[in-house]
Amino acid sequence: MNTRQIDPPEHLYADELAFLAAADRGPRPPGWRLTPHAVVTFIAGSAGRPMPGPDGRQVTIAPKFVGERALVERCVVTLAGERGLLLVGEPGTAKSMLSELLAAAICGTSALAVQGTAGTTEEQLRYGWNYALLLAKGPSREALVPSPVLTAMTTGAVARVEEITRCLPEVQDALVSILSDRRLVLPELADDPVAYAAPGFCVIATANLRDRGVSEMSAALKRRFNFEVVPPIADFDAEVALVTRQARATVERVGAAYTVDEAVLETLVTAFRDLRTGSTVEGWEVERPSSVMSTAEAVAVAASIGLSTAYLPGPDPLSLLPGHLVGVVRKDDPADHARLLAYWDGALRRRAEAGGRMWRQLWEQRDVLRD
Repeated sequence: MNTRQIDPPEHLYADELAFLAAADRGPRPPGWRLTPHAVVTFIAGSAGRPMPGPDGRQVTIAPKFVGERALVERCVVTLAGERGLLLVGEPGTAKSMLSELLAAAICGTSALAVQGTAGTTEEQLRYGWNYALLLAKGPSREALVPSPVLTAMTTGAVARVEEITRCLPEVQDALVSILSDRRLVLPELADDPVAYAAPGFCVIATANLRDRGVSEMSAALKRRFNFEVVPPIADFDAEVALVTRQARATVERVGAAYTVDEAVLETLVTAFRDLRTGSTVEGWEVERPSSVMSTAEAVAVAASIGLSTAYLPGPDPLSLLPGHLVGVVRKDDPADHARLLAYWDGALRRRAEAGGRMWRQLWEQRDVLRD
């Protein structure tokens, strides 16, 4: 029995990673487990074509990140050099997932990560001390407690810093010398005062565009990163497929069956896209809520509906959607509730009048939206 709620990508896709390591014998950057071409294939897929392996097997690699292949290629090229990679974008655009996939493919682990918050300290990016050993033996390598970044440096792995702009600027700048000099000075260790970056070491950071300006990065740190913007999913069918896949996986991890009809999920994704973009496919304008209407939020709603139908059967799954939408749009600004009502009375009503069965059912649930 699996004792983890969620497997990291290096475990979930271990067979694919092993196959790609054996199948692609092209040039690899120092310290990398896969070639850059194999890393891109692992993340973006093999375009539906089976890849031949050295043992005669043929394996088709499914895409794991929904986005442009060119974006993944630019990320891989950056990490093959000596600059950091900064993934920026709106919340819920799979920046963290992309960073995990890159780390798993390059070095075999995505676990060397620091979650940036207002409370993140410089020690979490550099090193700390085991104070019992420090008092007993004095400053020594044995008493040193390395950060995930320092561990990645000395082992030639990928360090991940999530939501870097939530960290205070003076904490962020602990990365400046690490990225430029590729070493970290440990002044307390007089006999061995420098830790050097091993081949393969690189840094992937993520930043949320909604938090830009909260703790603005210094110009010195910005110069040490290549920025890549991760946009929302453009293709409707791809977004529906992703929401379906992720929501199903969430429900099945708890041992329940996912029984939500695809038409319900298409309606859910359509509503999210309308509110996210401020317009419908028909060309009708929609007032955008300030809350984040991301794909990740759509997955959470789809999973909640799936869990409800599994554990609390009875209501039509579509009838659960309005209540969940209210919960999403009211996270940041209570005024967004009025915007959701305006969407219901505008675009949704016009679709219902045009004869759309799903939209007519949703329109009939309007009272759920009221306080």
